[in-house]
Amino acid sequence: MYPKLTDYARLMRLDRPIGIYLLLWPTLWALWFAAGGPPPLPVFVVFVLGTVLMRSAGCAINDFADKDFDPHVARTRERPLAAGRVSPREALALFAGVCLLALALLLSLENLQVVLWSVPAVALAAAYPFMKRWISIPQAVLGLAFSWGIPMAFAAVRPEVDWALALPLMAANIAWVIAYDTWYAMVDRQDDLRIGVKSSAILFGRHDRLVIALLQGGALLLLIQLGLNTGRGMYYEAGIAVAAMLAVYQQWITREREPARCFQAFLNNHWFGAAIFIGLALDYVAGA
Repeated sequence: MYPKLTDYARLMRLDRPIGIYLLLWPTLWALWFAAGGPPPLPVFVVFVLGTVLMRSAGCAINDFADKDFDPHVARTRERPLAAGRVSPREALALFAGVCLLALALLLSLENLQVVLWSVPAVALAAAYPFMKRWISIPQAVLGLAFSWGIPMAFAAVRPEVDWALALPLMAANIAWVIAYDTWYAMVDRQDDLRIGVKSSAILFGRHDRLVIALLQGGALLLLIQLGLNTGRGMYYEAGIAVAAMLAVYQQWITREREPARCFQAFLNNHWFGAAIFIGLALDYVAGA
């Protein structure tokens, strides 16, 4: 029984929380922008727990979609589904069960608008893993999936979504997601070419690092403009500056495109997102 529970936890990547962080930071950016500071505690708790659940569900459906590919990739062949320790039916059941738990959390807010916004979120989470077969930049779909918490956050604390704030925040996050997931895809580029999986790392080719720099730069410019539009101050600007330095650091360590270094750059984006949030949160505290 316990080994099976361990396999379920690994299927949901609970032992590797980097995906939770990368999904959580832009959701927290949105909550703070939408609320003009710390959001109501029940909303904060629901969105943090919901982030954990939806990332877990996304990992389960991802491994189901990749069940015929993962055994042939060195980095993924020991995942529970690829190794045969969890069945495809179990993975689907886990995906459905975790999504229902996330829905129950949202219902506790008694906000119909947020519940309605959650429907496309589940659809995007389920669709993304299959995009690797059909489009050359599936990371764009991942970016949309990882940005859907932004309008949900606005809907949770305001009567309606403020698109003047939500759209540039979504655009910044989509650019950032494509950037960091390209670092991730660069790790598996040779395996993906061999088995026929599409990715942004393959699409960008020798221009991969340049495109990542442009995407991260574009994301930061959008966030700077958003800060100007909302009257943010020096703490927010400091957070942006730290994130920019981290982007430069990622370029430096990947100058030889070594897979291990590309993976390190991917992981470093946790601090990129955290720096922006910490700067934003401190700025609202200072301005209170």
